[in-house]
Amino acid sequence: MAQGHQSGVGIADPDDDSPNMIVFRKIEDVVSRLQDEKEGGVAIRTVKSFLSKIPSVAAGSDIVQWLMKHLSIEETVEAVHLGSLIAAHGYFFPISDHVLTLKDDGTFYRFQSPYFWPSNCWEPENTDYAIYLCKRTMQNKARLELADYEAENLARLQRAFARKWEFIFMQAEAQVKIDRKKDKVERKILDSQERAFWDVHRPVPGCVNTTDMDIRKCRRERNPQRVKKSVYGVTEESQSQSSQPPSQPCRTSTKEDVRKEISFLNTQLDRHCMKMSKVAESLIGYTEQFMEYDPFVTPTEPSNPWISDDTTFWDIEARDPHQHRVKRWSFSLEEALKDPAGRDQFLKFLESEFSSENLRFWLAVQDLKRRPQQDVCVRAQEIWQEFLAEGAPSSINLDSHSYERTSHNIKDPGRYSFEDAQEHIFQLMKSDSYSRFLRSSTYQDLLLARKKPPPESEQGRRTSLEKFTRSMGKSLTGKRLTGLMQSS
Repeated sequence: MAQGHQSGVGIADPDDDSPNMIVFRKIEDVVSRLQDEKEGGVAIRTVKSFLSKIPSVAAGSDIVQWLMKHLSIEETVEAVHLGSLIAAHGYFFPISDHVLTLKDDGTFYRFQSPYFWPSNCWEPENTDYAIYLCKRTMQNKARLELADYEAENLARLQRAFARKWEFIFMQAEAQVKIDRKKDKVERKILDSQERAFWDVHRPVPGCVNTTDMDIRKCRRERNPQRVKKSVYGVTEESQSQSSQPPSQPCRTSTKEDVRKEISFLNTQLDRHCMKMSKVAESLIGYTEQFMEYDPFVTPTEPSNPWISDDTTFWDIEARDPHQHRVKRWSFSLEEALKDPAGRDQFLKFLESEFSSENLRFWLAVQDLKRRPQQDVCVRAQEIWQEFLAEGAPSSINLDSHSYERTSHNIKDPGRYSFEDAQEHIFQLMKSDSYSRFLRSSTYQDLLLARKKPPPESEQGRRTSLEKFTRSMGKSLTGKRLTGLMQSS
């Protein structure tokens, strides 16, 4: 395995001296030495697990120790940081996690195939990602089941590539047939390497994407011969590009070339571009709107529980939502539904208008997306029978297009079968019910009630006691004077 990785170091064009490629060569030299067991590299072994074996892995602590020893690193933290940078570019990856970092413990790591190294100038298309996700759904194994964010991406790609989805599905089927012919151990390694490749280029939400600010994207115009590669064979675009002859040597610019360039630049000057001032104005407006509601910017009363041990603020919010929360519901329907208290108040308002089925349907679909896969089919049928079937007890009003799409999707129900219907109902509530809710006496009374002063503090109670004592003193004094006058 080490020899195979060594042979992949020279894949990149030796004349390409971009900053990224220089870094990649240095990393690949370290990775090649890491895998060369004959020259003192990390031991790559097969580990026995419960009822199975884990092939071709190395422990994270071994990698950290090797980096410290061979790269003259004194601090463990520095070695872990360097290893995490290498892992973030996909040169090795944890087999049980999709967060590409290095840990100084017994976590098992596997080295990436040179075919997927970044030095190969990988810029995969969304069609490749769609083929990969589609293929994962066909393999029908628990360890290859799609995560929630991957299922969302698959649904989004299926809508985007609706016209060519049949082609993508056929490509995925062909790849699955090829994979099934491979040895079981080899297939297991290749599956993990392929998934690690997509963890780099389509990372888990919240993880750093090392391909976002790639300098190669800035150089693409100057290197038109460098085209995007396809992970799963030749695509339609690459077929047309591969039929072109190789790029010719640079020739001296003529007057005609200069005229064309001037004409092109003049055309570009007249193009409409979005002003930076508008973008900044929008960002400033959003910041100013939410500044008052950020507890780290605007102090909360009685204290901020996120930076102190006093949880009184949370206790007050649990019993009675603060004015800030109530006022924030008016920003958008999303803000109102995000807050449990706002959602409950909006539902009560809809019940008063006999249209609560819209929100109940929307909430049911949101819950469906978070259900375990084994419960999705049954729950989807229940939602259909309750809200959309003929004679449904809580029938909702859908347009014909959304109803047709949903009735087609329910034949093979999934988490996103009601996506079109949910979007239609959301827009309906946003344009109609939500605006009436903000104008209603329910919301206005709630907003005014929240403006009352908070519960009295110790100082407030002391002041109230003093007022009460003074008033009682005046009352007693008045009674004595009245008694004296009557006795005289």
